[in-house]
Amino acid sequence: MAETTTEGTGAIEALSLVPKAEARQSMKDFKSDQEVRWCPGCGDYAILAAVQGFMPELGLARENIVFVSGIGCSSRFPYYMNTYGMHSIHGRAPAIATGLAASRRDLSVWVVTGDGDALSIGGNHLIHALRRNVNLKILLFNNRIYGLTKGQYSPTSEVGKITKSTPMGSLDAPFNPVSLALGAEASFVARTVDSDRKHLTETLRQAAAHPGTALIEIYQNCNIFNDGAFDALKDKQSAEEAVIRLEHGRPIRFGGDLSKGVVRDARTGDLKVVAVTPENEDQVLVHDAHAASPTTAFALSRLADPDTLHHTPIGVFRSVDRPVYDAQMSDQLDTAIEQQGKGDLAALLAGGDTWTVVG
Repeated sequence: MAETTTEGTGAIEALSLVPKAEARQSMKDFKSDQEVRWCPGCGDYAILAAVQGFMPELGLARENIVFVSGIGCSSRFPYYMNTYGMHSIHGRAPAIATGLAASRRDLSVWVVTGDGDALSIGGNHLIHALRRNVNLKILLFNNRIYGLTKGQYSPTSEVGKITKSTPMGSLDAPFNPVSLALGAEASFVARTVDSDRKHLTETLRQAAAHPGTALIEIYQNCNIFNDGAFDALKDKQSAEEAVIRLEHGRPIRFGGDLSKGVVRDARTGDLKVVAVTPENEDQVLVHDAHAASPTTAFALSRLADPDTLHHTPIGVFRSVDRPVYDAQMSDQLDTAIEQQGKGDLAALLAGGDTWTVVG
């Protein structure tokens, strides 16, 4: 795992706690003996293959890697990884993973969740994991539908979505997961696409190296209940005009011959897409994923149109250093032991603030 310099967070110390693998590993080492049971053609297969192929890069012992999931199609993920794992409770994967990461800093903890699991019943747990900056890597599969329960609209479905539960069209305004994460002060936020193996793997690589919570939204096709939701980003011709690839330190340009760019509107302060000309070329934004303020990253996240996906940024929106929760908690415990000694649980349970029931 790449070393990251973050003063005062204990990030390097936390990474060094994770034992290295004793022998060189391959993708095969991370495939379990379980039959993969998703619908044929599901985007989850591509994500699973990318994660299994990436895991050897960490160089970590498999027994020190944990995948925690909630409920949903994506939540079968731990069965297929030859690591430790837990198929947990609907929406509660971030909470369970927080307890694990805080109490076992020698583990590399990953959360696998979906748009329904993470943003509906699990929304509260997700935002608090993000704001605390627990050392977790969260993979949020977004297919804009409930797949496991057979096609109801989800918190990311577009307005007017006709489903079994909204036969006249959804009235709910959808969440933008990247905007939500940035609003919760997440220290690492990215977006990628299930079918872009190279981009997905590079995004995993950057998330794994980040100390603290890293959230990756992965656009994932559900070919049964919401097929083609992201075709605009996958078709070679349309993707050239729709996908905005964010690279730190590089001008935000896209389209054929990089003919389009993102600039800041001088009147409103919002971001907008323009045709690049010699007159405005110097106004094109240079992407800064490490900016202390999430303002510009948030504005970039708002470019994605939930209906047409006409201008959709992918890549790392934000990657900044912040104190890591589990490292801070460990420091507090060390200080308490140093000052007061180890606690006595029996004495606490039988202490003065107890009641004796008689009768």
